[in-house]
Amino acid sequence: MVESFGRNMRELRQERGLSLEKLGRKINYSKSYLSKIENGLSAPTADVAKRCDSALETGGTLAAMIMSAKPGIPECGPEAGNGYDGVTDEVWVMVMDLEGTSGFHRLPRRQVLAGFGIAVGYALTGGARPTADPTTIAGLRGAFDHYRRLGTTSRPGIVLPQVVAHVHTVRSLAGGALAPEVRDELLVHASRAAEYAGWMSQEAGDDRAAAWWTAKAVDFAASGGDHHLGSYALVRQAELALYRQDSLSTVELALRAQADPSAGPRILGLAARCEAQGHALAGAPDDYLRALERARAHLSEGAPSGAPGLVLGSASVVDEVALAEGWSLYDLGRPADAAEILDRELPRIAADARRARARFGARRALAHAGNGEIEHACSLAREVLADAAHVDSATVRIDLRQLSRTLARWHNHRAVRELLPELAVALRVDRVQPT
Repeated sequence: MVESFGRNMRELRQERGLSLEKLGRKINYSKSYLSKIENGLSAPTADVAKRCDSALETGGTLAAMIMSAKPGIPECGPEAGNGYDGVTDEVWVMVMDLEGTSGFHRLPRRQVLAGFGIAVGYALTGGARPTADPTTIAGLRGAFDHYRRLGTTSRPGIVLPQVVAHVHTVRSLAGGALAPEVRDELLVHASRAAEYAGWMSQEAGDDRAAAWWTAKAVDFAASGGDHHLGSYALVRQAELALYRQDSLSTVELALRAQADPSAGPRILGLAARCEAQGHALAGAPDDYLRALERARAHLSEGAPSGAPGLVLGSASVVDEVALAEGWSLYDLGRPADAAEILDRELPRIAADARRARARFGARRALAHAGNGEIEHACSLAREVLADAAHVDSATVRIDLRQLSRTLARWHNHRAVRELLPELAVALRVDRVQPT
């Protein structure tokens, strides 16, 4: 593949009348490195392929060669890798008793995931199973809204135990509800909380738990009469695949999510947005543009509304499509265009939405680094590290690792020498348990 890629790259470059030196200047790679690729002495990376496609206007020809040679990546499941290293088989769960007193209790991880936590609060207090009235339901919604806000500023290890306990509490209340409408309302609430537990699990680096909680969310929603969350679950699976750099699965799952037109504009828009990101990751610009326009049309119709806890997807960004566009243009080998959009959109994210600022800020710094603006990229990266330290996000670390590799090409640059040790600290996974 290396020799055939280099041969095709040389032919396309010569057809457009570009020297290796001119091409190198366009894509911010050295002439000597590109020469090694053309002569089969160095293996091409996806980043080089996409940048060459953009500079040579080849419509994704070179990126397609890279993608077709990539080995398959397994889906999440019992046999799949998930980021959980087996250090401990217990988790901390916050349990609230009937008097309103709460505290952390260490429970076996498998039992918590299997639903053992449903009765923990009652077992600890010896109380009878409570029933839900409108005041209780309103309080539960307020509590979940608080957890979601906490999740924008804090580590998953702080938020996830509370959300897991919340899911079990709401699900148990639903089981004891006498009125069908109350039961359904509680089950839909439990489904949203379980979906959020899945997202926090992904942020903690545990894709298997993320998939498990998303599946539970679908079950709860269907039992409560919401039969469209299954389509959104496919969007979440597509997002997991996107962060695994599996463009094929990302697009396939996003298309499956769009197969149900009755799912509503919000779910369809999020699915089309994810599809666009998958096409960009694969280096397919035309397919990316078509999906992005679909996403823009659907999301303009299905803007988030209602209680924050019932909103599917992020509620902390203003324009999801614009951010996805900036994100994707980097993957398409157009870092300058990506940087321009992300420069415009980042200030629109609230200062206290640290998780969103860290995620898109890391991509912004990466775009500027890819465009050769090393001093500015290092300055932006420091802003990201401040937010990243608070949220401890596995997904943010993916871009920070790529940023570290990109900046290492300029390791003699003073700003890079000063930043790389700080990046190394940020990339260490710190397993801090609550006390």
